[in-house]
Amino acid sequence: MRATEGDQLVQHGRVVGQHDKVAEITQVMGKEGTPPYRVRFTDGHEAVCSPGPDSEIKHKDPMR
Repeated sequence: MRATEGDQLVQHGRVVGQHDKVAEITQVMGKEGTPPYRVRFTDGHEAVCSPGPDSEIKHKDPMR
């Protein structure tokens, strides 16, 4: 998994009825775009995370 600042991190819900969580990646803390990432969720909450298999990166530049 590789990302750049400004990309979106989407954490898919793990159980029926649980919504996806979407966050903007504000800082890439790993080497060459790898986790961990500092993120800001749509509700303003900020966190540092290392995304698991239930997550995906939506790149701001679709040509990546």
